[in-house]
Amino acid sequence: MIPAMPASAAARPRQASSASSALVTFGRVAAMGTVTTLILIAGVWASWGTAQHVMLTKGRERGTVEVTRCGGGVCAGPYAPVSAGSRARDSVRIEDSVAVSEGRTYSVVVKPGSDDVVRSGPAGVLYAWVPLGGALLLASVVVAGGLRRTRVAWVMAGSGVALLTAVFLAV
Repeated sequence: MIPAMPASAAARPRQASSASSALVTFGRVAAMGTVTTLILIAGVWASWGTAQHVMLTKGRERGTVEVTRCGGGVCAGPYAPVSAGSRARDSVRIEDSVAVSEGRTYSVVVKPGSDDVVRSGPAGVLYAWVPLGGALLLASVVVAGGLRRTRVAWVMAGSGVALLTAVFLAV
């Protein structure tokens, strides 16, 4: 017959298992939290490059552009100023995307020190934040699977879908 183990010796493997389980859980939460944070920061960073020109228009040149030609990922056309201090230009460049089509006129903001313009108004603001909408969708998957926070993930995914739907309807 095998002698019985003392009660304290039998409890040690459970304590070790509990401690390693807590360490693994902490590692998972830390890693997935870091990934989620990086995805969201990347989305804001990608959006802010355009959004700053559209949202912070004080002191910037505002006007309209009539798109006359598109090619090579860029559309161009004459610029007519609307704001004081803005000057007319024979041709400005705007990114060729779903938000721009040939033959139409758009309200725009000129990027400082260049002949590049970005759409302004509600459609321009929404379109500038498209990368954040995609980041919210991607991060929601990480939050649901890696952090096991399904409610937060649903809110993030819903926010991303709402943003992308609003862009689709506005553009």
